[in-house]
Amino acid sequence: MSDEQENEEQQIKRPLAVALSHEKGSTDAPVVTATGEGALAEQILQIAFEHGVKVREDADLAQILKEVDVDTPIPLEAFAAVSEILSYLYKSQGDTESEAAFFSERDIDVR
Repeated sequence: MSDEQENEEQQIKRPLAVALSHEKGSTDAPVVTATGEGALAEQILQIAFEHGVKVREDADLAQILKEVDVDTPIPLEAFAAVSEILSYLYKSQGDTESEAAFFSERDIDVR
């Protein structure tokens, strides 16, 4: 295996996590609150699990959102997917003042 192939394989297996926040009922776009790869992604996911935040595995969406600066609204191309996910989260978690969603790309199943 060449060094280039090995490097690509390592990047594929490297965990990626993106955290979003959104005020329920707000007309403002969701905001990226954290992004990370590798160990930082694992920490983001651990915090989500500890706080009972649902985690959604969506590699394509995570790749788009990882390019967004923290404290910045999500880009237009991610809006439909994020809206669908937030709608599901709001329904499944009941009424709360604010919600957070975490997206991850991992080489293992997230539960």
